[in-house]
Amino acid sequence: MKPFLLITTRGEDTEAADEHAAYCRLTGLLPEDLEWRRIESGPLGTINFSAYSGIILAGSPFTVSEPAERKSPTELRVEAELAELLTEVVRIDFPFLGVCYGIGTIGAHQGAKVDRTFGESSQAMRISLTEAGQHDPLLHQLPATFDAFVGHKEAISEVPDSVVVLASSPSCPVQAFRVGRNVYATQFHPELDTASFTSRVRTYANHGYFEPSEVDSIIEGVERADVRASHMVLGRFVEEYISSGGTEAIAEEPLNEDALFSV
Repeated sequence: MKPFLLITTRGEDTEAADEHAAYCRLTGLLPEDLEWRRIESGPLGTINFSAYSGIILAGSPFTVSEPAERKSPTELRVEAELAELLTEVVRIDFPFLGVCYGIGTIGAHQGAKVDRTFGESSQAMRISLTEAGQHDPLLHQLPATFDAFVGHKEAISEVPDSVVVLASSPSCPVQAFRVGRNVYATQFHPELDTASFTSRVRTYANHGYFEPSEVDSIIEGVERADVRASHMVLGRFVEEYISSGGTEAIAEEPLNEDALFSV
């Protein structure tokens, strides 16, 4: 089988390692089957799409909607590299799943409006599949409504025609979407269980997602949440693309030098 590629941007070593471990655990992939690139610490480098079954872009402390003058050189570099990557991903309709930061990154690439209108504090939120989501090849096995962990300053407030909204919540109308047949994104975090979400709440207590004084009450609410259904997104992504090692669209259009991405 071809491995999957996980792209992360967390600067904290412990949180980054825990994130990779969580994706391995909830996708069912062995570490050697989930190649890991931390692009906050160096350039993304070359990606040969023909070598992978799919790509996952994890969440991030970076924000798409922050004015450019407030972003660090590292964040600006990461954004530029991801924009180039997504241009090729969308062009060949390569299997891709963006989580939280990923939904803003893909959304902005497609011309969606990403702002702070529908930010959600760290909590378990009830997610509902849209009609399109209930018939989507990746999501149709999930319950029509389920709980998932959220925590984001920004979200998509306006979607372009190229985006198919697959899930929403009472406080955030775009919780998941699809572009083309194989490019997906979720605002919620399908990679987080109670322990990992609790750890992340403590790590980012002073990053503006919520008031630091709310940490204990947030964790108390988290401990009562059952988010197991949200984890199915990761399992289904791997299940959908692991055997094909790509997509039918790519099979119809063999990769050549133009299908290789490098920075």
